[in-house]
Amino acid sequence: MVEVKICGLTRREDALLADAAGADYLGVILSAGFGRSVKPADVRAIVEGTEAKKVAVLVDESAHGAAAAGRALGADVLQLHGGEPPAVLEALRAEGPWKLWKAVRARSLADVEQAVERYGSLADGFLVEGWKEGSLGVGGARVLLDPARVRALVPTGTIFVLAGGLTPDTVTEAVRSFTPDVADVSSGVERALGVKDHGRVRGFIEAARAATLAV
Repeated sequence: MVEVKICGLTRREDALLADAAGADYLGVILSAGFGRSVKPADVRAIVEGTEAKKVAVLVDESAHGAAAAGRALGADVLQLHGGEPPAVLEALRAEGPWKLWKAVRARSLADVEQAVERYGSLADGFLVEGWKEGSLGVGGARVLLDPARVRALVPTGTIFVLAGGLTPDTVTEAVRSFTPDVADVSSGVERALGVKDHGRVRGFIEAARAATLAV
């Protein structure tokens, strides 16, 4: 069954709702400068008491900065969205027990292939989202590539996270087409920037799980 990640969390009530609704992962953007950024010093108050795995979303942090943010969250996963050199991933593997997911803004299949070639021996998972002008990974568009070919590029034994442009209305078909291990949503379940619509969160999780059962 596909797992679900609710990302871009900024409020405790949204994290608690997503956790109670059955989300497998809760994502928080801990790099500064984005509309949903949360200061590392504030993040524990948002996720305290939740059972889902915690994902620290980071963009072009140093290994030291990423590790510090991960520890502040109590992260199970560090999700890296920038152009981090492989050396950063190598250092982070030695820093903590967390898994590493590398995000790919995929305008072409070659983008996915190149990311796998560069990070395949270091990443535990690849998050694939669509490309759009001006976006730096934490506001991805829908993936407009052949689903079977994208899926085939993700190495066996590596987590495949599908993100970008997913909503409660589109996740069913996306899960059936791409067969990801994790379906990831942020803006698709919001009623305002950083404010989750609780009905849409529940609807997204239900639709993702129903799609898996229907395959």
